[in-house]
Formats: sequence, structure tokens, C-alpha cells
Amino acid sequence: MLDVKVDFTASVINVLEKEAQGILSLKEVIGESINDALNMILECKGRVVITGIGKSGIIGRKINATMASTGTPSLFLHPSEGLHGDLGMVTKHDVVIAISNSGESDEVLHLIPSIKRIGAKMIAIVKNPNSTLALKSDVVLSIGNVQEACPLGLAPTTSTTVTLALGDALAIALLEARDFQPEDFAVFHPAGSLGRKLLLTVNNVVKTTRKNPIILGDSSVKEALFLMTAQGLGATSVVDEEGHMVGILTDGDIRRAFALEQDILFKNVSDLCNYQPIVIRDDMLAAEAFRLMEEKKVNVLPVVGENFKPIGMIHIHDLMNLGL
Repeated sequence: MLDVKVDFTASVINVLEKEAQGILSLKEVIGESINDALNMILECKGRVVITGIGKSGIIGRKINATMASTGTPSLFLHPSEGLHGDLGMVTKHDVVIAISNSGESDEVLHLIPSIKRIGAKMIAIVKNPNSTLALKSDVVLSIGNVQEACPLGLAPTTSTTVTLALGDALAIALLEARDFQPEDFAVFHPAGSLGRKLLLTVNNVVKTTRKNPIILGDSSVKEALFLMTAQGLGATSVVDEEGHMVGILTDGDIRRAFALEQDILFKNVSDLCNYQPIVIRDDMLAAEAFRLMEEKKVNVLPVVGENFKPIGMIHIHDLMNLGL
């Protein structure tokens, strides 16, 4: 008997189409209230407090995380915990974003009297603009009458996707309004590869590797080879008597010279070095140095400081090992 597998492609495509259509339809229903909500948040002297229960709470946590990482101070308040003391984190300077698909979630509605008493402003994200939550909020963002992708029409699917997209749109609009830059983003993402790309400088790498091969131009190629071997970089900076960089000598330069003549070990470094080296400053981002190496197809870059004096040399492997 043949083992026939069921093809779920049509079902998956149907869900994707319904959820995509739900997001696109949001353009037709957001109206001027979106500007009211954004201006309210921008004028807020406190934080954005996001609350919701169940699936709405899960979406709220994601919106909170996106806002917090893009320059909008925010936190998530679990409605049940809020009713048992956590409402103390809400101040009159805050804006509360309450998420409820029906607009009738008991846990969220029970928060409203205390929020009103505290004096915080409220933005409701709901499906029904005439729901209790909507009627008691200062600004209402309706996601419209979206059709759930669940064939039973019960499991929150399209509605949660649309709400999440709306939250992303709010966060990015706020980011743009605040002129939030990559440098600002880096402050909130110091760990992992993202943090390294946005924060790590060439100086940080140099301090870690502590490699700075330097040789005078009148030294022999043999001496340069010993130095390259000891440093393990396959190159050395060439300097004048005052320590200013004048060029670079690489093992590739030496190999090419060997191909033309055999007796080069006792030649001067100045006879073989490249007098137009690609160099970088120590305050350059390490990620930019990595891109430069790839673009110029070089494996090492001398790092120069004041008066064009070499203060280090980095190898592309140093940057790759950092996850760049």
C-alpha cells in the first residue's frame, strides 16, 4: 500500500492571503486617529504602558519590545498583575495602550477606573470602535472587521497579525519622528552580533589583538619575514625614522619579487614595499573595516593614529572571529 502524503499547500496559502489582506485593509480604516495617537505619544513626558490579556497580551509584549528598542520608553503591564499592585508603575505622565480584539476583555476593562484616576491617557487598539474599551479611551485605533484565517472563525489569527503590524507601524513612525539613528539603536542593543556591528570600533579590536608589526624601510626583507612570522599577519607596516607610516610590505609582495629574482632576502624593505597602502583610523567601526577589506580584496589593514603613525594592524580573520 502506497504511503500518500496530504498536500497542505492550499490551506497554507489561504491563511497567508487572508492575513496579508487583513494588513492591507488596515490602510483604509486607520484614519486621522493614527495621528492623534502618535502625537499623544510624542507629547508624553512619561512612558508608553502597553496592556492586554491572552493573545492580545502576547502581541502587546512584542509591540512593547519594538518600541523600547527604537527609542520610545515603554513597558508591558499584565492586566491581572495590574489589578494586584502593578498599576503602581503607571503615572499621570504615561500613555496606556490597551489591546483587546473585542474591546470587552474584563481584565482590561477593570483597569480603566484606576488609570483614569491616575490621570494617564489611553489609546485603545480594538476591532469594534463602539466597544466599551473604545468608548472609554482618549484615542481609538480600530483594526476593522478583519476575517480570521482560522476556518472556525475562533482562533485569533488575522486579528493578531494586523494588530502586530499596526504596532510596528506606530513604533517606526515614532522612530522617524525622533530622528532615531543607528548609533541610538546600538545603545539599546550592545550584545550579540548586532551590538558588535553597531558599537565595536577598530580600536577595540586592536586592543584585543595587540598586534602592530613595524619595520624601518632600510631593514632587510629577511628581517621583515621574521617579523611577519612572529606576528602571524603576513604583513608589516613600513615606517620612517620618526615612526610615520610610509608603506606596507606583505608576504604577497615578497612572493611576487621571488618570482622575478631569487636573491631578495637581503634587499631593503623599501625596495619592495607598497607606498600607497590602504589604511584605517582607529575610530572606524569594525564592521566598516570589514566591508572595506572585502571591497578592496585585502586581508590586512594597518591602523594609524595621530601623525599617521601605525598603532596596530588587523587581519580579516580577527573580524570574522567577532561575528562581523
